[in-house]
Amino acid sequence: EADAAVCSHSRRAQLRLCLERLKGLVPLGASAGRHTTLSLLTRARLHIQKLEDQERRALHQIEQLQREQRHLQRQLEKLGMERVRIDSIGSSLSSERSDSDQGES
Repeated sequence: EADAAVCSHSRRAQLRLCLERLKGLVPLGASAGRHTTLSLLTRARLHIQKLEDQERRALHQIEQLQREQRHLQRQLEKLGMERVRIDSIGSSLSSERSDSDQGES
């Protein structure tokens, strides 16, 4: 019976400690006075839901930005290929001009 009382007291002390830690993690808003365990747990649940929503939105935005990055990378590669083609056309034109310039002299 004495052991049960010690265990019960220890559990309550542990619960109080956990609730104090939770108060430090959960934004309590303007009514930061005395909170019941139920109100603290309710606020914690709402805060967790809000964080999960933010995480979902952030992951969606990351996926969207990754798609945009892949699209822009493909466009950049395409532009690079076009530039190589234009450069090679330009160099063959200039070599043709220099050949014809030599013929004129």
